[in-house]
Amino acid sequence: MIASLTGTVASIGLDSLVLDVQGVGYLVRTTPAALTQTRHGAPLTLHTELVVREDSMTLFGFPSAEDAETFRIVQSVSGIGPRLALAVLAVLSPEDLRRAVAAQDVKAITRTPGIGPKVASRMILELGGKLAPPAEEQGEPQVDAAGAPVAGANPLDDQVVTALVGLGWPDKAAADAVAGVHGEPEDPQDAAGLLRAALRRLGGSR
Repeated sequence: MIASLTGTVASIGLDSLVLDVQGVGYLVRTTPAALTQTRHGAPLTLHTELVVREDSMTLFGFPSAEDAETFRIVQSVSGIGPRLALAVLAVLSPEDLRRAVAAQDVKAITRTPGIGPKVASRMILELGGKLAPPAEEQGEPQVDAAGAPVAGANPLDDQVVTALVGLGWPDKAAADAVAGVHGEPEDPQDAAGLLRAALRRLGGSR
C-alpha cells in the first residue's frame, strides 16, 4: 500500500497530476482544489490511496490526511466507488460533508455530479456513524479571517450577545462588540468578564 508520496510536480492535467518521486513518475488523480494549489515544478506531498481492480491500478492523492481518510470512508457507502468519492470531495470539503450528514442536508450532497437524492439519502444514513461530528458540535470555536473567534460561534458568546440585546443594544452591535473582545490581548473566558469587556467597548452609545 502506498500511503503517501513526496516529490516534484512534473505535469498537471484536468483531474490528475504526475508526481516525480526520485525519477519515477506517479500519475495521481486528485481534486480540482488540489490541482489549483500547486504548479509545475513545485515540491508536493500527497496522502494517497491505491485502488486495485482486475484491469487497473489507480492512485488517488490528497493534500491532507483528513481528505484521504474521508475519501476512504465515503467509498464504504453502497454504490459509491472511488471516482464518485473523489467527485464528492471535489464539491464538499470534509467539514462540509460532516455538516451535511449531521444536518441530513440532501440538497448539499446532491451538488455532486452523479449523485441524486436517493444516493445522497443513503450516504447520510450510512455515514452517520462513521464521520466525526462537525467542528461546532465538537466545541471548537469558529474564527474569522484574522483568526479571532466569531461572536455567536459558541454558547458563551451567544449568552453574552443575548444579554447585551436585552440591555438595549442592536444585535449586530452586540455581536461585533463580543467579537472585538476576543481580539484583545486579555480575552475573558467567563460570561461575566466577557460581558463587562463588551460593555466597555460599546460605551454609552445605543
